[in-house]
Amino acid sequence: MGQSLAVTGGAPVATIDWPVWPRPVTGTDQLVADVLGSGRWALSGPWKGRRSHEQEFARRFAAYNEVEHCVPTANGTSALVIALEALGVGAGDEVIVPGLTWVASASAVLNVNAVPVIVDIDPATLCLDPAAVEAAITARTRAINVVHLYSSMADMDAILAIGARHGVPVLEDCAQAHGARWRGRRAGSLGRVGTFSMQQTKLLTAGEGGAAITGDPDLFDAMFQLRADGRRLAPQPPGDDRMELIERSSLMGNNYCLSEFGAAVLLSGLEVLDKENEIRAANAARLTARLREVPGVDPIRRLPGVTGDTYYQYAVRVDPEAFAARSAGQVCRAVEMEIGFPVSRCYPPLNRNPLYQPLGKRRYLLSDEHRDRIDPSRFELPNAERASAEVLTFHHSLLLARPADVDVVAEAFAKVRRLAASIPAPANGTGPAES
Repeated sequence: MGQSLAVTGGAPVATIDWPVWPRPVTGTDQLVADVLGSGRWALSGPWKGRRSHEQEFARRFAAYNEVEHCVPTANGTSALVIALEALGVGAGDEVIVPGLTWVASASAVLNVNAVPVIVDIDPATLCLDPAAVEAAITARTRAINVVHLYSSMADMDAILAIGARHGVPVLEDCAQAHGARWRGRRAGSLGRVGTFSMQQTKLLTAGEGGAAITGDPDLFDAMFQLRADGRRLAPQPPGDDRMELIERSSLMGNNYCLSEFGAAVLLSGLEVLDKENEIRAANAARLTARLREVPGVDPIRRLPGVTGDTYYQYAVRVDPEAFAARSAGQVCRAVEMEIGFPVSRCYPPLNRNPLYQPLGKRRYLLSDEHRDRIDPSRFELPNAERASAEVLTFHHSLLLARPADVDVVAEAFAKVRRLAASIPAPANGTGPAES
C-alpha cells in the first residue's frame, strides 16, 4: 500500500470504473416509447382502451409490498403529505419525526399546518429512538413518522407498541428502504401507511416519483382523492377518449399525480429491484466484514428484526481518535480520493439543518404560539449531533460493483487510518441530494 495519501498527491488505492446510477433496465425504452405513441401521457388523460401505466404500477407495487392498495405520486414529499392528511393530521397537531433525516420528513408536516416534534435517534441504527418517541407523546400527537434511514430500519416492534398504547398511528417513510423486511413483512406494510420516494438516487427510481401504500381501503380512497384534485377513478372503463378520472369527490385534493412516463420507468425498475438488492446486500456483508477489521471504523448496525436488507447509503461511523483526531470531513475527503467514488457526510441534525428553516417562511407563521412550536432550535439531539460528526456514507451504486472492487473501500479506510496524521486542512462534506 502506498506511503502517501491520494489527497496529498500520492497514488490512490485503486482506479475503478464504478457503476453509474440511475441505469436503464432492458425494456425501459420500449415502455417509454409505448407511452409516447399511446395518446395518454397522464392519469388525467383520456382512456385509450387499456389500463394506464400508472395504475398498472400501482397494482404491481402494492403486490410487491404485500398490501392491497398503492397510490403513486409525483414525488416522495407529496406521498408524505397525502398520507398525513388521510390520517387526519392538520392545523396545530403534532407529528413525531426523527432528528436525523432528509428535510422533507419535517417539511411535509409543516405543509399540512402541523408541528414537527423532532426527537433523537438510536445511535446504533441512526433511526428513531423508541424511548425518545415515548417521551415526546402528548395529547396533541397525531402521528409518528418513522424513517428507515440509510441502510437500517427503526425498531418497529417498540414503535408500533408505543403507537398502539397511545392510539397514535404510525407512518413509515420508506424512501430509503424499497424492499426491506421487518420480521418477514415489507417496509411500509407495518404502519397504517407507508410512503416511498422514487427520486433519482433511490433504489427504485424514475428520476422523480413517489407512492403511498396501505391495507386500509378508506385511507386508500382518501389518498387517491388527495393526490388527484379530489377526483376518483370511474367505476368502469369510460370508453375511448373519455376521462377515467371523474369529478365525484368527498375531499378537496391537489395534483400530485405521477406521469405515464415515470410509471413506465418504474415498472421496468421493479422487475430487477429484488435482484439488485441481493447484489447490494451480498457486497455490503463482504464490506462490513472487512471494515470491522479496521480499528476505529464501525459500520452501522441492524436490529435482529431486520430480515431483509436494503442499502440506500452504506453508512459507517469513524472514531476521530483512531484517525489522528481528524474530522469526519477530512476523513471523508481522504477516502474519496483513494477510491474515486463520492463519500458523503451524513445529514446534519434537523435542529440546525440549513435546508430546514421554517421560521423563514411566512406561510408557516400562523400565530406567535405556532411560531414557537415549529422553531427547530428548541429541540436537543445529542445522538444526531454525534452521528453528524462521525458518520460517512456511500451511495448504493457502489455496492453494485464487483466484490473485489468493493474490497477497495476497506483498503482505503485502512490506508487513511495509517496515514491520518498527514491529512491536510478540513474539507466540507455534505449529504446526498434528495427530494
